[in-house]
Amino acid sequence: MAKTLELPIIDFASSDRNSTAHSIRQACVECGFFYLVNHGVEDKLLQKVLEGSKAFFSLSLEEKMKLARKEHRGYTPLYAEKLDPSSSSRGDSKESFYIGPLEDIGDLNQWPSEEVLPSWRSTMEDYYKRVLNAGERLISLIALALNLDENFFSDVGAFNLPNAFLRLLHYPGELGASSEEIYGASAHSDYGMITLLATDGIGGLQVCRDKIKEPRDWEDVQYIPGAFIVNIGDMMERWTNCLFRSTLHRVMPTGQERYSISPNPQW
Repeated sequence: MAKTLELPIIDFASSDRNSTAHSIRQACVECGFFYLVNHGVEDKLLQKVLEGSKAFFSLSLEEKMKLARKEHRGYTPLYAEKLDPSSSSRGDSKESFYIGPLEDIGDLNQWPSEEVLPSWRSTMEDYYKRVLNAGERLISLIALALNLDENFFSDVGAFNLPNAFLRLLHYPGELGASSEEIYGASAHSDYGMITLLATDGIGGLQVCRDKIKEPRDWEDVQYIPGAFIVNIGDMMERWTNCLFRSTLHRVMPTGQERYSISPNPQW
């Protein structure tokens, strides 16, 4: 049984930006994961997005495949992805829907029709914009945490397009008997700059703080209502010359349906 991981809590409402930046630095050096609270995204909107995600994934496979992923946008069915190539499973037991930058010329995103899911697009666009704003504010604090000017990343063009993708994720509860390894999402580190994850409260997320060590030591990440779970991606690890660490993580099946929302700024 995995141990429970105690993660630092970063409070956006704090007026002491230098102290907050110091806490972020410590979290990124030691673990690469932390909670973000008072981030400005209302719980009412988050619940609306989770409900919309559930409504989409409840559609028939035929209906969802009308929006099959292309140009990294749209629907990916169950077992279509395997984040850990060394896993013996046939694929990760999740389905997903990708939404890319809203400012794309010609808008490459795919959307369910208003007749099928009324107001779905506007809800997802609203959430995308609000989380992107939270991500940009967090990046300014990360710059301070690196002893840089808080506008460093924006000044060098790091916020230019393409900037972020929003992924809606659904992990089915019952998968049937199988003799193979089963993962909701197999072991991986994120490839972008940061990820701001929101979940429905169902567990399963585990972190391995030392990705070099064998055998791996996995720890459970607990749910805090209203908090984002933030983790550092490979890009940030490289940009900081491995001072900040991207961390290996996975999602294990729990026997319960699980929904999460995973915006990934790719700056």
